Amino acid sequence: MTKLIVICGATATGKSGLALKLAKRLGSVILSADSRQVYREFNIGTAKPSLAEQQAVPHYLIDICNATETMTVADYQAQAQALINSLPNSPLLLVGGTGLYIRSIVQGMKIPRVAPNYELRSQLESLGQTTIYSILQQVDPIAAQKIHPNDPVRTLRALEVFYVTGVPISEQQGENPPEYPILQIGLDCEMDKLTERIYKRTEQMIADGLVAEVEYLCQKYGADLPLLNTLGYQEIKEYLAGKISLEEAEELTVLHTRQFAKRQRTWFRAYPQIEWFDANDADLLDKVWQRVISIKNSS
Repeated sequence: MTKLIVICGATATGKSGLALKLAKRLGSVILSADSRQVYREFNIGTAKPSLAEQQAVPHYLIDICNATETMTVADYQAQAQALINSLPNSPLLLVGGTGLYIRSIVQGMKIPRVAPNYELRSQLESLGQTTIYSILQQVDPIAAQKIHPNDPVRTLRALEVFYVTGVPISEQQGENPPEYPILQIGLDCEMDKLTERIYKRTEQMIADGLVAEVEYLCQKYGADLPLLNTLGYQEIKEYLAGKISLEEAEELTVLHTRQFAKRQRTWFRAYPQIEWFDANDADLLDKVWQRVISIKNSS
């Protein structure tokens, strides 16, 4: 039978809700694939499953990192792969909207384990993008062909890996897909309906105490903490600083979440292995369940 069932898609499409129901039917567990839910204390703004939900179905890869630490894709991949190999439940559910996390597992991405070197990055940045891209063309022409000349993030990362390891990043990358079978389920809906979902979820987050959560985190870690510059937290932080009203913070959160969701949809649509289902379908659970059963019966 399928070893891993992926439930992916844009934010607010109901991935977590579907996963909970499916996990209960399967007697399985859930592995989170969300790049912010890995951080402790960031709960409401990340739509982290509640304690009751985590008690109903065991969740892994949630609350595994302190807010002042950095969880890299390589770190996530290592922990996720270890869990998949050790947990007896079959299938396991990998659930979330962080495309790189999911891709690292289902495609077995080879990721150079080089921690961010901020001093090196600062030195390279001071040279300017044109210069560092030219350097990259010299030391790793294969990587340079795949990176846009105006992409400083990937240019810096490629040079960082080269200078730290002495080996071009192009020689350290690639894929080693797992041998076990994987079913990838994607949830999507029309953008206007997704916007409605985003509005409702944002309202619920504020009702659940998002403002108090952001205020507490700002007091504990300082307003400059990078995680506090992410969706939902940045907007509420501006409200707490007196720059905008709470209503404006809510509207900005919806706008920015909608923009993020569009990027997620584009990312996931590029992978033909994903089987798509309508997030608003009243029979969604039964249709997904039938797809799972059809694989079980044919195996």
